[in-house]
Amino acid sequence: MSTDAGTRTLSEVAPEPGVALLESTVGGLLREQARLRPDAVALVGTTHAGESRRWTYAELLAAARHTAGSLLTVADPGDHVALWAPNVAEWPIVQYGAALAGVTLVALNPALRAAELEYCLRLSKASVLVHADDLRGYDMAAVAAEVAPSLPELVERISLSDVGLFYGSPVEPEELSTPDSPAMMQFTSGTTGRPKGVLLSHRSLVNNAHLTMHTAGVAPGAVAIAPLPSFHTAGCVISHLGPAFLGGTVVLIEKFDPAAVLAAIADEGASVLMSVPTVLGAVLHAARRSDAPAPHLDTVLVGASTVPGSMIEAVSETFGAFVHNLYGQTELSPVMTLTRRTDTREDQVTAVGRPLPHTGARIVDPVTGEVVPLGTVGEVCARGYNQMIGYVDDPDATATTVDAEGWLHTGDLGSMDARGMITLSGRLKELIIRGGENISPAEIEIALAAHPGVAESAVIGLPDPTWGEVVAAVVTTHDPAPSEQELVDHCLARLTPYKVPVRWFFRDELPHTASGKVQKFVLREELGG
Repeated sequence: MSTDAGTRTLSEVAPEPGVALLESTVGGLLREQARLRPDAVALVGTTHAGESRRWTYAELLAAARHTAGSLLTVADPGDHVALWAPNVAEWPIVQYGAALAGVTLVALNPALRAAELEYCLRLSKASVLVHADDLRGYDMAAVAAEVAPSLPELVERISLSDVGLFYGSPVEPEELSTPDSPAMMQFTSGTTGRPKGVLLSHRSLVNNAHLTMHTAGVAPGAVAIAPLPSFHTAGCVISHLGPAFLGGTVVLIEKFDPAAVLAAIADEGASVLMSVPTVLGAVLHAARRSDAPAPHLDTVLVGASTVPGSMIEAVSETFGAFVHNLYGQTELSPVMTLTRRTDTREDQVTAVGRPLPHTGARIVDPVTGEVVPLGTVGEVCARGYNQMIGYVDDPDATATTVDAEGWLHTGDLGSMDARGMITLSGRLKELIIRGGENISPAEIEIALAAHPGVAESAVIGLPDPTWGEVVAAVVTTHDPAPSEQELVDHCLARLTPYKVPVRWFFRDELPHTASGKVQKFVLREELGG
């Protein structure tokens, strides 16, 4: 098969070489920038104690080295250290500190409830849990203390309020990791209802951040506003490490508020905004309602779910920014494709771009696995440096996702044109994407099944103008039938709040196939999905 765009007939493109891949680690990245730009501002953020602070690269490296030294008093290189915290400034400090210490950072959603936290810690085999004390009234310290006794491999809990974490003996400058070493464990929801642990290497993280910035044409020294959750790869990889490659500044937004984001753009002279459609839409709405002129931006990166073309146009008009639509997933560290500044306007508002350098792409028939002709919808697959090491303790799931030729199957549907431009058209998976958060219907259905009044349930995503999709539950009940509020309370006790259905439908029966499976597509059509 020819890879020349003029003669290509099948939906496959070979990796473009582009700039050279870097043989670096996350810790090595920080060391290099502290050497080159010691006095440049690296991080602006709010600490766990509520203090607004700024760190130069030299100061950030010093803080990370102290943290690494502290971690090495309770963990060995190669151990898993979990971080359970919101977007406080300590997040990137611990991230870099873990890298310098040679431990694998386990990134945890701060909204996890006790059972979810216990599951993630057990799967990760974390020996240390670093945690915040509180998240807007949610007593994280109490929950951490509650689950710890059931986890024999968890030998240490460290609160971010423990200043000793940041004032240990600094780790010596020799490298304790290699580019191929695991750097991070992330969690992703699958159709089985339980999150899977995704192991990612230093090489995949640092190069994905670097190549995303390079492909988007972000200028050296750029100031980037980072409102996305740090526990996601969009946060801790693209938002944290991307600007670091440029010797730039990360402005970490602790709690998302569109007015605060606008103020930060203006106050810090920011040129880059990291976003998902929900965040971008809220910032755009706030700018349009404000009496003050909208601040100027050069670059907006947006992904995680479908971005309306009208939003891209409006952001360009309001902020003067070039909006890069991107696509990826956690298993790809996370970015696979990105629209370029040289793309046509139609491509920029309808497609998710072409693969980043060093990433191959193909579209295959979901049944046969054969590469489909150009313009034909099939499953999007990728192959390259940015692939995950694998799913933790789940070789079967790894083998299912990565085929014998090394192609990672995303579970998403799309098509490719002769230039390698990819347009998404849906998902093979049943995941609901609410404001950039992946939600497994099966996990919610398992929780609902535990209620004695629930006979059967089907959880689906329904379109929503604000969130992209919202969680809806269609339920059949036993007598006495539970109320909607009773089921909400039942779910809140077992699930992270964003997973709890916000739309409820009660039915006498659900549509089934001959084999007894619920026909969710029938429910979606009936309910406007």
